[in-house]
Amino acid sequence: MYDAMRQALCACDVKYSVGVAFSGGVDSAALARLCHMCDCDITLLTVGFDNSHDVEYSKKVSSILKLPHHIHVIQRDEFDHIRSIIHDKIGKKSLSWHENCIAFYFVSKLAKKYNLNAIITANGVDELYCGYDVYRRICDRGIDAILSVMHDKISNEVAMLRIISKICNITMHHPFLSQDFIDYSFTIPLYDKIRGTDDYTRKHAIRAAAEQMGLPHDVCYKRKKALQYGTRIHHHMIS
Repeated sequence: MYDAMRQALCACDVKYSVGVAFSGGVDSAALARLCHMCDCDITLLTVGFDNSHDVEYSKKVSSILKLPHHIHVIQRDEFDHIRSIIHDKIGKKSLSWHENCIAFYFVSKLAKKYNLNAIITANGVDELYCGYDVYRRICDRGIDAILSVMHDKISNEVAMLRIISKICNITMHHPFLSQDFIDYSFTIPLYDKIRGTDDYTRKHAIRAAAEQMGLPHDVCYKRKKALQYGTRIHHHMIS
């Protein structure tokens, strides 16, 4: 797994200073550690409302990684402004599309503020390694049901990120959504992704690889909410 993740990163051919979209969760922490091990010039970028989980937890993990880290605390008035911009750009897409577009819009602004040429993300891991709770809920329906959801989620993620890159006018790298990494991930036994309807941890292969990279056990195995919840963007979308 570690070798496959490393190869996926190398295939991105990152040559300049880049920002890692960073929440402190195992996916972005593993990506950051991998970038550092491969001598990439990276800066960690975190966005979220004041006292949100991602803002607070990312500070802890960035101190472990000992990498440059910048945080943008979202204010309600600027959130409302960006939400309006995103709505004009993508219209009647799903709520999660709006929330993710808003989050990455703020990440891209933070990247540009610090003269970073691109953003690199760990998107794809949750889709390919059963990170979302929907995989747990349908686990007893069998592998075909899981694979159907997985294919749908991957297609949705790729389409969404392509639009986000255009809206934000910034280069984005997604090593774990490359076709080679997707193909490799489908060779991983389902047991190394999810182990039943009571598996609230999931992503076992990724967590083991992160631990192999030297990340602390508690960072590797901490359960974390998706981006829109960890940043509290979802809360402000519906309030």
